[in-house]
Amino acid sequence: MSFDSLGLAPALLRALADYGYTTPTPIQSAAIPAALEGHDLLAAAQTGTGKTAAFALPLLQKLSTSGQTMTRRPRALILTPTRELAAQINENMRDYGKHMHVSATTIFGGVSMGPQINALRRGVDVVIATPGRLIDHMQQRTLDLSAVETLILDEADRMLDMGFLPALKRILQSVPKKRQTLLFSATFAPAIKALAMDFMHNPREISVSAPNTVTTLVSHQVHPVDASRKRDLLLHVLSQDSRRQSLVFSRTKHGADKLVTFLNASGLRSAAIHGNKSQNARTRALSDFKSGRVTVMVATDIAARGIDIEQLPIVINFDLPSVAEDYVHRIGRTGRAGMEGLALSLVSHDESGLLFDIRKLLKQDIAITPVAGFEPYAPLRVDAGAPRPKQGGGGQRQQSRAPRQGKPAGAARPNGYAPQSRGDHAAGNQRRRSNHRPAAKA
Repeated sequence: MSFDSLGLAPALLRALADYGYTTPTPIQSAAIPAALEGHDLLAAAQTGTGKTAAFALPLLQKLSTSGQTMTRRPRALILTPTRELAAQINENMRDYGKHMHVSATTIFGGVSMGPQINALRRGVDVVIATPGRLIDHMQQRTLDLSAVETLILDEADRMLDMGFLPALKRILQSVPKKRQTLLFSATFAPAIKALAMDFMHNPREISVSAPNTVTTLVSHQVHPVDASRKRDLLLHVLSQDSRRQSLVFSRTKHGADKLVTFLNASGLRSAAIHGNKSQNARTRALSDFKSGRVTVMVATDIAARGIDIEQLPIVINFDLPSVAEDYVHRIGRTGRAGMEGLALSLVSHDESGLLFDIRKLLKQDIAITPVAGFEPYAPLRVDAGAPRPKQGGGGQRQQSRAPRQGKPAGAARPNGYAPQSRGDHAAGNQRRRSNHRPAAKA
């Protein structure tokens, strides 16, 4: 099958050819025709399989053939959980629509509202937004959503969880009930699917892979290690090829900053990206990583949605995620666009329970391979009763019995995705608190 057979406009086919895209992925083959026919969609596919094009291409075609463009009332709204993902979607929309007269703009926190307001006043067809800043604009009446014809939720599993649901309901009250709604994600829990059905109209369900599966192009490996020696083992792994681009995940923002300080002092060009960084700093770090000026990016789970590098060879879990599903999104940054990738996890004894959860979710074993000179004080447990980091702190302090050769690399306070998302709008929330208005959770 080729893109020509999906019913796409010549201008879109020309843009795809410009970038060398000839064969659609399974999710694109299934979703694009259904979206062009106007159906609501609940679509699930592995991370890195082209979900953005699956909704962006039919949206661009719909907007370019349905009358006036660039009005002060946008006709499409795309909601995302993070700033980075919003920026990535905007970039993709610009590439795919290069031969069309369709405009898009991003709206997210961490930057001034002024340029966003100016863009909305000039007129725009598509708004790509995170919920918190979108609600800011709604409250200040700088954005009118009454003409939205298409609503798209990317990474919908996170958009519909308990952290985002209140903000989402407020937004849904401001868009027309008669619209097309598309939900795309790598994972869909049954409870999330039930919530989605409440505001969709007879959606077609598309799933090109089993839930929570990962591409077979990614190989998985675990290096057991004492918590006190994780930093040294990480440096050992990275130093084997200092020119290789590596994405490292830390559970906490503070831990990410400490790792970057350590790695830079050790001679590796590193940068951190997390919710406490300014938007300019996050954009600069991501740009430097994509260009190769920085070879190691240390991130919290906020970066699991929005980093799109086709040839990223390795993702390293310095800390395992507190929620097993986040492992799927983390390692989805490698093994993209047909390239092979490696998902490497450095696992201490107190994280054994998190490893058990991940293996259970993936329904597969993950090779546990000790590294000579870094063998742990106690072997990892792989049963349901295995230890886990303590909620609220102290997780890695359980390793106090082990010979200590330095401080643990990061604070042990678990840092799941939802808190990161709230941090994504820290500046906006602080402003709202000072005005005695309730803060949006997104």
